[in-house]
Amino acid sequence: MLDAQQITWKATGTDGAVAAGSAEAVEAGIAVLADGGNAADAAVATMLALTITDHGQCSIGGEAPLIIYAAGARQVQVLGGAGRAPRAPEAIAWYLAHGIPRNGDIKIAPVPAMVDLCTTTLQQYGSMTFARVVAPALRLLAGGQQEWQPKLAVTLDKLIGAEASATGSRAVKLQAVSDRFYGRDGACADIADALEADYIEKGGFLRRADLAAHVTTIEAPVCVDYRGYTVCKCGPWTQGPFLCQALRLLEGFDLQGMGQTSADYLHVVTEAIKLAMADRDRYYGDPAFVEVPLAALLSDAYTTLRRPLIDPLTASLLARPGDPYGMQPLAGAGVFRPGVGGTTTCVVADRWGNVIAATPSANVEEFTGGRTGVTYSNRLCSLNTTPGHPNCIAPGKRPRITLTPTLVLNAGRPALAISVAGGDLQDQATLNLLLDAIEFGMSPEQAVTAPRFATAHHQDSFNPAADRQNAFVQAGSLTVDAGISREVCDELTRRGHRLEQTTGPIATPVMLAIDQRTGLIAAAGDPTAGRHAAGLNG
Repeated sequence: MLDAQQITWKATGTDGAVAAGSAEAVEAGIAVLADGGNAADAAVATMLALTITDHGQCSIGGEAPLIIYAAGARQVQVLGGAGRAPRAPEAIAWYLAHGIPRNGDIKIAPVPAMVDLCTTTLQQYGSMTFARVVAPALRLLAGGQQEWQPKLAVTLDKLIGAEASATGSRAVKLQAVSDRFYGRDGACADIADALEADYIEKGGFLRRADLAAHVTTIEAPVCVDYRGYTVCKCGPWTQGPFLCQALRLLEGFDLQGMGQTSADYLHVVTEAIKLAMADRDRYYGDPAFVEVPLAALLSDAYTTLRRPLIDPLTASLLARPGDPYGMQPLAGAGVFRPGVGGTTTCVVADRWGNVIAATPSANVEEFTGGRTGVTYSNRLCSLNTTPGHPNCIAPGKRPRITLTPTLVLNAGRPALAISVAGGDLQDQATLNLLLDAIEFGMSPEQAVTAPRFATAHHQDSFNPAADRQNAFVQAGSLTVDAGISREVCDELTRRGHRLEQTTGPIATPVMLAIDQRTGLIAAAGDPTAGRHAAGLNG
C-alpha cells in the first residue's frame, strides 16, 4: 500500500484513483478504497483529512459542494454542502445597514456545512462507518501543535461516540453523528452549545437554531451537451452554470482548428468567459430564494443571440450581461471598472464505476478554533447587500459560491471528473482542462500541466459591496501561462487584451479520466500547485 512519501502528482489505477491536495489526504482515500470502500467512503475520508493537511484552505467548519455519479442508479446528483446565513431578521438587518465584513470577523461565517455533507454522502452512497473514514484525520491530528488541533480531536471523538452509542441501522447511526454536531432535538447539544458560545463571544450572529436547521440538499445537476459529452455542474448557488453557458457559446467555433495555444483560441475562449461571467454576476443566486432563468440562459435562442457579441479581433472592455427574459443579447449599457483564496480539491473513482468530484473550502480566518477546534469559513462575504439582487443576503440563504466541481459523461457513463481551487478562477481553469481533453485529446497529466489562461474581467465573488460596479475587478484583463509564446502574447495585446504573463500556476486543478473501453482510471494534479494523485491496482 502506498504511503504519502510515495505519492506523486499523477497515477493510474484499475480499481480506483484519488487526486486531491495533500499526499496524506490522497493516502487516506486510497486506503479506504483498498479496504473495500467505495468512492463515497474514500471521498469523505479524503475531505476530512484535507481539513487537517490543507487547513486554511478548508476546515471542518467550511463547505464542499459535491457531485457524484452513482453507478447503481446510473445518475448524477449534486450534494449542496454549503452553509447558510443566520436566520434571525435582526442579523440580516445589521448586514443591510452596515455591510458584510470581508476579513477577520466571525460575522462572515455561514453555518458549518462539512459534517452534514460527510454524513449525508455516507448515508446516501457510502458503505463504511464515520469512525472508519475519520480515522486518518484523527491520526493526522495526533500530536498536533496548533491550538485548534487537540480541540478538534476531542470534537471528532465525540462524533464517533455518538455513532457508537446510537441504536439502529447504519443510516441512523450516521444521522446521530450529524445530530450531535448540530445539536438537533434529542441529541446531546454540547458541541452546538460550544459553537454558539463562540459565536456570541466573538460578536457573531449564528445560533444553535441555525445549526439545528441545517440540511444538505440533494439536487439534480445542471447539464449541457458539448461535442458528444454531457457536462454536469452544481446549480446557480455556485458559479458552475457559467461554464455551461461558455461551452454553449463555444460550440459555434472551430477551436480544434485554431490550435490550443493560438491567439485565436485564447481570444475566443476568453471572450466567451466574459459573456458567461457577466450573466453569472447579474442573475445567479440561491434558487430557494430567487428565480434564476437557467433554462433561458442555456437555451439555443439565447446562445444564438449572444454568440455574435464575440468579436474575433477585438477584446471587450465592457461587462455585458444579456436579457434572458426579453431574449435580447444585451441587458443594457455595459459597465466596467479598472482594477486591480483559499480552497482545495478532491476527485475519486472506484472499481464499481462511482465517481465523485468535490471542492472543499473555508478560507479560514485567523481563529484558534474556539471551544471545539472548528475554525470558521468566510463564505458570507460572497453574498451582497444590493436590494433586489439575486445574491442579496437573506435569512437562511446560501451565498452564490465559487466552489464548482465538475463531472463529464460520455454515452451516459463517467468520462472525466475535475476539481479546482482558486475562487473566480475555478471554472475558468476547468474550462481550460475540459477543452484540452475534449478538443485536443489530452490525458489528465497533459491537461493539468498544459498552459492555462484566465481573466479578471468580472465581479469579485468575495467583494460584498452593495454597488456591484465597485466589485468589478479589471476590465479586459488576461493572465496567461509563461508557456504561451511571445508572438501570441503580442497578438493578444494588439487585440486589446490587458495581458500579464505569469510563471506561477493559474488556479490549482486535479482531474481524472476513465477509459470506457478498458476501465483504466488516470488521475493527475498540477504539480506546480502542490496537487497529488494515486491509483489502486488489483
